[in-house]
Amino acid sequence: MSRRTVNASNAAAVGPYSHATWAGDLLFCSGQTPLDPSTGKLVDGTVADQTRQCFDNLFQVLEAAGLGSDDVVSVNVYLTDMSDFAQMNEIYATRFSSPFPARTTIGCASLPLGARIEIGLAAKRQS
Repeated sequence: MSRRTVNASNAAAVGPYSHATWAGDLLFCSGQTPLDPSTGKLVDGTVADQTRQCFDNLFQVLEAAGLGSDDVVSVNVYLTDMSDFAQMNEIYATRFSSPFPARTTIGCASLPLGARIEIGLAAKRQS
């Protein structure tokens, strides 16, 4: 099977991976760290600021695939400090509407480039 991938020119990548890969009608997006695509550097500030940038990057990938936030079915959030959960959750709630996608939030020891958060998601093309 040949891989059908999506890469958004206005989202950064820090390794040898595609921003997303199609599997039938499902789009699996790689985790996005809070990199500013114009500078290639990590966004400074609070975890709320970093959460916004992660979603900005992810939504650029969705747009490149012809999808939007209403097509998201599952989200995985990785936090280096679970005390940041409330700030992340507040921003998360502004990016989706009810019914919300399924979500997993995991505490982890560290993330690439010293990020405090990384977010990945899966979306489905509507028939």
